[in-house]
Amino acid sequence: MEKISAVDAHHHLWDLTANRYPWLSPERGPDPFPEFERLCRDYGVADFRADAAQQAIVKSVHVQAEHDEADPVRETAWLQAVAERPESEGFPHAIVAWADLSQPGVEAVLEAHCAHRNVRGIRQMLNYTPGEASAEGDVLGKHGNLLENQTFHRNFALLRKYGLSFDLQIFPWQTEEGARLVSAHPDTFFVLNHTIMPFDRSDPGLALWRAALEAYAERPNVAIKVSGLGMAPGGWDDACHRRLVHETLEVFGPDRCLFASNFPVDKLMSSYDLIWDLFREVISEYSLEEQTAMLRGNAERVYRI
Repeated sequence: MEKISAVDAHHHLWDLTANRYPWLSPERGPDPFPEFERLCRDYGVADFRADAAQQAIVKSVHVQAEHDEADPVRETAWLQAVAERPESEGFPHAIVAWADLSQPGVEAVLEAHCAHRNVRGIRQMLNYTPGEASAEGDVLGKHGNLLENQTFHRNFALLRKYGLSFDLQIFPWQTEEGARLVSAHPDTFFVLNHTIMPFDRSDPGLALWRAALEAYAERPNVAIKVSGLGMAPGGWDDACHRRLVHETLEVFGPDRCLFASNFPVDKLMSSYDLIWDLFREVISEYSLEEQTAMLRGNAERVYRI
């Protein structure tokens, strides 16, 4: 049976010669990633499409890859050039760029991003754990608790001005602050990243994650990307991941769920086919129309591709 065509709503590309990614250094490999040095090599459109060859991926969304913060538009310009190469066949079709909304001059950065036609949104990671210092090379929490930063909140309104969505990457225990941000900006569309990062797989941890799902699902301007499941300590856990996908679909419904690989990061924990075959199997109980929406239509609508 022919597979339903799909959009990979969250992946990364990088060229370590053309650009600078401070975290992609073998000696800085963060937990829980095994063999981190495997990430520290170029990963281009040809590599991505080879990994995705069996999954009928027809479009993709590139999410910023923690490029050098001193020159964030460089990554966007490079990605736009990549997408316009004939051999890329349009990949990536949408770009979610990075900007530091806590900086007074960020509007100029947003304007420069938007000069590139594939830009659709911004991601600035909001992950923060109270009392936990960010080690050198970490990509999570390095800017402190941005949800307590007043400049960040003032600048957030600029996303509406430039017609940009926001990829919301945040931990379940930050839900009160995160949901408040969502409610304060009803005209901005939010896309939750990596299934709200259910890294704590204990019963209390999963209960907190479920409560986060339900809190965000109450806000109509939120969708969720089912992705990043292998990043939790312990790596790939088929039974647990099926539960997480089922519960996410149960809470958000088939009209607000997107699927994504988080490649090449999740390549350290699983294969592309393992991830997408699990997604396809879990949603097989839904109607063809609902499956098509989750695999392709929702991502096309949210990212306007």
